[in-house]
Amino acid sequence: MRNELTYHAVACALAVVCLAASTGAQTPAPSAQGAAAAGASIVVEKPTYVSIPLEITVNRPAAEVWRRVGKYCDISEWLQIPAGCTIVSGRDGEVGAVRSVATEVLVAKTEFSYTYTQPVRAGRPYNLYHGTLEARPVTATTSKLLYTLLYDNSMLPDDAAREKDKAARTATFTRALANMKTLAEGGTLTPPPAPAGGAPVSPSGRRN
Repeated sequence: MRNELTYHAVACALAVVCLAASTGAQTPAPSAQGAAAAGASIVVEKPTYVSIPLEITVNRPAAEVWRRVGKYCDISEWLQIPAGCTIVSGRDGEVGAVRSVATEVLVAKTEFSYTYTQPVRAGRPYNLYHGTLEARPVTATTSKLLYTLLYDNSMLPDDAAREKDKAARTATFTRALANMKTLAEGGTLTPPPAPAGGAPVSPSGRRN
């Protein structure tokens, strides 16, 4: 009788363990559920790409201008970023370098230009944001600085929001070009203006 009771007790215990294991396999752990949510699609089905081409004339040769404002982390000076800029991966000035400003990746460069992009982020629609900065010779003593932005604005709610976003980015980088001109011509920058109303555009164009 005692052996029979012991057998039934062991059988019941094994059944409970198996049921618990089965339930655990069918229901993801909280961390796994969070990872699934973070893995939401970042693909934009119908992107609407917009470009913002900007330029300014500088009274200095292109080579001299590029030496002054063309290093990958010079952005912290002419965009007046309080936190500064550091290279967090790769080698400064080489394709593949990543700077701390929006973790932007250097994807192309020439003697007097570079192009960068912002990385894909989990759970956020990818807007393909790219920026190109170039110093272009005009004469032996003058040059142009050109800054071109490219991104997808289809995720904004309507045309009014898209126009407001474009205007804010244009204002930010128009001021950046003016600051680069000042620095390249040997001047000193004034403190940045106070943010206007609405959601500000963070350094390098990401809207907060």
